[in-house]
Amino acid sequence: MTAGSYAIALGHPLPLGVSRDGVFTNFAIVADHPVTLVIFLADQAAPTLELALNPSCQRTGDVWHIAVQGLPDVFEYGYRITSPISLPHVPLLLDPYAKAISGAEVWSQLPTCPAYAAPWDRIRPRRGRVAPQAFDWGTARPPRTPLSDTIIYELHVRGFTRHSSSGVSNPGTFEGIIEKIPYLQALGVTAVELLPITEFEENDNPRDHPDTGAGLMNYWGYHPLSFFAPKAAYAAQPGEPIKAFKHLVKALHEAGIEIILDMVFNHTGEGDIRCPTWSYRALAEGRYYLVHPVCRQYRNDTGCGNTVNANHPVVQDLIIDCLRYWVTEMHVDGFRFDLASVLTRGPDGDALERPPLLERIAADPILAHTKLIAEPWDAAGLYQAGQFPRWGPWSEWNDRFRDDIRRFVKSDAGMVSALAARLTGSPDLYAASGGAPISSINLMTSHDGFTLADTVSYNRKHNAANGEGGRDGSCENHSWNCGEEGVSHDPQVLCLRQRQMKNMAALLLLSQGVPMILSGDEIGRSQQGNNNPYCQDNAISWFDWDEVSHNRGLLRFFQLLIRFRKRHAQLRPCHYPSQMLYPTLTWHGCELGTPDWSHESRSLAMHLAPASEADHDIYLMANAHWEPHHFRLPVLPDSMSWCCVADTSQPAPHDIYPEEEAPRLKTPHAYDVGPRSVVLLVSRCDAKTGDRRIVPPSLSQIRVML
Repeated sequence: MTAGSYAIALGHPLPLGVSRDGVFTNFAIVADHPVTLVIFLADQAAPTLELALNPSCQRTGDVWHIAVQGLPDVFEYGYRITSPISLPHVPLLLDPYAKAISGAEVWSQLPTCPAYAAPWDRIRPRRGRVAPQAFDWGTARPPRTPLSDTIIYELHVRGFTRHSSSGVSNPGTFEGIIEKIPYLQALGVTAVELLPITEFEENDNPRDHPDTGAGLMNYWGYHPLSFFAPKAAYAAQPGEPIKAFKHLVKALHEAGIEIILDMVFNHTGEGDIRCPTWSYRALAEGRYYLVHPVCRQYRNDTGCGNTVNANHPVVQDLIIDCLRYWVTEMHVDGFRFDLASVLTRGPDGDALERPPLLERIAADPILAHTKLIAEPWDAAGLYQAGQFPRWGPWSEWNDRFRDDIRRFVKSDAGMVSALAARLTGSPDLYAASGGAPISSINLMTSHDGFTLADTVSYNRKHNAANGEGGRDGSCENHSWNCGEEGVSHDPQVLCLRQRQMKNMAALLLLSQGVPMILSGDEIGRSQQGNNNPYCQDNAISWFDWDEVSHNRGLLRFFQLLIRFRKRHAQLRPCHYPSQMLYPTLTWHGCELGTPDWSHESRSLAMHLAPASEADHDIYLMANAHWEPHHFRLPVLPDSMSWCCVADTSQPAPHDIYPEEEAPRLKTPHAYDVGPRSVVLLVSRCDAKTGDRRIVPPSLSQIRVML
């Protein structure tokens, strides 16, 4: 059969999506109703082919397929559907397996339209795009950093370099991040976790700014149109998001930094049935979503209008195929699963004991050795922190770490026992279910909530700019403004805020588990008290690079803490004490051997003995009381002395030292810890007996130790 200069064949049902076999291009898609394939030459408004598929010979089960000979190397495509169900705002449908999508190559550029009478007028039509994707990876290889040695840095692709101060050639893009890799290396992080980078429509927020009237954005991108396609607007060159993303991965890997993607499989950008239809709803609504069979109402366990039917075989295959693609073709090192508890729910909404999708991911031979991180809750109240179904590689965002450390630092009573649990990898949450310290992704902050600076500057959220009347965002931030709400010029308030930020940074980076840093916390980035800036594509959300020099003292504090963490294996165990030959850990109070676990206690000391001959004693003292405390210190051998690496009560640069330059204590048996302060000591051989060099153990040594 022919259509103009093109030859048409029946095609094959697998693989799904678009594939090329010699001169033929095969198209395959799952759909409940007849489909028409629409093909465009690149950048052409009118289609060059419209091919209605024949159900008698171009349908295998519920997979529709067709092959076309003679298509150029670059073309665009989509589908139309014949459905008895009336669907609102049905554009040309996207292929769920499309690897690239055209139509929104410029960020937030609105379609040509005389007026925007409704929010959906801002929506831009999209098409799948097919183009050659040859790429030379050279000698770049995934770093394969052990999870125990990982330090994660969460960032937004656009926000990281969009500010005018960034100085990059292509701000707000994958290429912009590449120019900032030296900064990431100097900071010392081992992995970047990117907020969603698969295609989404940033213009689909129906709200306007309450003061300016300007349209607000879907800035974060937690509203995916595609699970496969990198966002076109994040590429500096139009039409080349795949190549741009691969260049980013290659550059990061060459710098020894891994890349983790935040994937949103719990819902899609189609929202509920009142919102625009992009593909899934029209193609096979009952397969892709949890839908009431009678009223067609969607389950909304995500707070975003729909819930993906993650246990349906078609959807499971889609997700597995997607993850494999990102690992094998794009060389991604791991994934963070947004609202992952949704993926454990059965059709009736109840949590399954053995969710089939999660078990498949953990057992998959390609995915099993990637980093798999769950956000162990959803918007409908299913909270599974410490109880998330765990097979081998799964780790979890630990919000208990965030809340408990914040509460301790701001001097809440009754938090000392919780502090001890968080410092040791939260065994109270993970040990009983067979987990380990590396099951806990320790975070003080994330994109969702206050930044570190705002945690010490605001008692309440300030979200009016989001246009939701202040109803959005959490009201329980466990924050304290240190005496004045918001911007302050009081030197005492500012000094205390700096100290409190350093206290939280120290407890984060000196705790067992896997630390995660929110981009900008290391330079005191503020969101002006907005704890949910999902719609703010402006200075509220952007990284201000001028602050790197303005807050170089805080940045230095983070850098040296990260360096210290990397040097000491006892901060990075892979197992809890019952499962390994564990370095001695003892708890103390102001007096040795007598930690105060009482409700009114606000101080604790932790002693970690050396994990190997190459390591040293570590003594951590945390005092959240508003009064100073006199701590007795463990007695070291005659040849050893305590040296002070960090004391947050001291002004920079005396708040922290490179370990090899840390001064010896003048009084070796006691230390006065200032109010609301954290002190870090390390043992060192005295010069008269010959300095014992402090050398970070090799990876092979660490594996032997652990």
